[in-house]
Amino acid sequence: MAIHGFIHRPRPSPQPSPRGRGSEDLERGAVQSPSSAANHPTSRFTRLAPLALGIVLAFGAASAARAQSLNELYEAARAFDASYLAARALADSAVYKAEQAHGLRRPNVSLNASVNRTGSDLPGSDTTNKSSTAGIAGLQTLFNRANDAIIAQADKGIEGAKADVEAAEQDLIVRVAQAYFDVLASQDALTTATASKVAIAEQLASAKRNFEVGTATITDTREAQARYDLATATELFAQNDLLTKRIALDTLVGRTGVMPHPLAGPVTLAPLLPGTVDEWVGPSDQAPNVRKFRLAYDVAKLETDKARAGNLPTVELAGSYGKGHGNTTGTTLSALGPTPIDSSGPTTQSNIGVTLKLPLYTGGAVQNRVKETLLLEDQSRNNLEAARRAAAQSTRQAYFSLESLQAQVKALEAAESSSLLALEATQLGYKVGVRVNLDVLNAQTQLYTTRRDLAKARYDVLVNSLKLRQAAGTLTSEDVLKVNQLLAK
Repeated sequence: MAIHGFIHRPRPSPQPSPRGRGSEDLERGAVQSPSSAANHPTSRFTRLAPLALGIVLAFGAASAARAQSLNELYEAARAFDASYLAARALADSAVYKAEQAHGLRRPNVSLNASVNRTGSDLPGSDTTNKSSTAGIAGLQTLFNRANDAIIAQADKGIEGAKADVEAAEQDLIVRVAQAYFDVLASQDALTTATASKVAIAEQLASAKRNFEVGTATITDTREAQARYDLATATELFAQNDLLTKRIALDTLVGRTGVMPHPLAGPVTLAPLLPGTVDEWVGPSDQAPNVRKFRLAYDVAKLETDKARAGNLPTVELAGSYGKGHGNTTGTTLSALGPTPIDSSGPTTQSNIGVTLKLPLYTGGAVQNRVKETLLLEDQSRNNLEAARRAAAQSTRQAYFSLESLQAQVKALEAAESSSLLALEATQLGYKVGVRVNLDVLNAQTQLYTTRRDLAKARYDVLVNSLKLRQAAGTLTSEDVLKVNQLLAK
């Protein structure tokens, strides 16, 4: 932000004041003598102010050489921000969760093995049976509507996770841009506060000199001193605010000492609102948040289908094949008397069949579950409608807010030119004696405040342009690059 220094010359000596001599001596006694004023901290600051301001500006220029662009910090935040990374991890897990559901449609094969020993001790019979078997069993679902609904819900879950990631990415873009331009706005506020303090210090020194030579009253000096003290407090507040904003940006992107690029000069913002408000509201139906509620409604309808499947049959194909070895020893009682038994040999088992299950009565569980899911489906439908209305409302509010900010920028640009002309005129009036010191201070304050507000309004336009696209659901990393092109290289 440009900083203008102002040089003030003493006004021509007026005619002798009609006040009494004692009154004038009393007022002069309220300020320091020329020799003591030269040693006053304020006087030393007045002499050193231009040097200090030059150091501040030189430091700012050196920092700008190490500054990072908005796109660079956004890429850094994508690899560091915990909220965004959590959304990405959840979306990745949704794929594996869906694969678990798809397993319901695939064959289920298991390996079975067993070793058994069975003893029998009955009157007239004593046998021992040893057997070992190993085999494979398989199960394939042929018809199960409940499983189909579960699989479809899992697929919807993947789409919902993608919508969450998209929403998290859009939120990250806005948060990074907001933190980025907050730092720039705080830097401008500090620059404005420093420049205002320097100008007021010059005005304070001028008022003291004019009072000492008898061309001004003590009122001018006291007014300038009050303004200087207020400017000092404002500068301290701006310093702390800048430190706070920088910490927030560093925390967001995972770096230290981040220095954002300022806007490239001369600053000219092209119109950022192509199309009417209705054209912006239209795409909001595809915003990530709306899509998420639409998917939730689809899942609720599938839950009803799953509940109704409780009345439908299920069909499964099952098969098994196994081989083993058996050994039976002992004696058994027969018509001829006790007969020894000793037999052993391999065994083979195989089985294949289709199983049909048809529920006949479930105690009313299925019917009540269907009624419950229908009401939950109605809830999801209303949630979707509420999300649509909220998205449309947010888009309209963001549109008109951005429209208002653009008008404010134009108004503040005009106010800056007017304030500069007013200050120059007030300074001229002060030199010829038709304006007082307070008039100059007020004009300076108005100019610096206008410049600070203008810079803040420009940053707000850029941030709110991203917020508008976020509300409409169209915000992407390409929009970050477009804003990035407006920054100094």
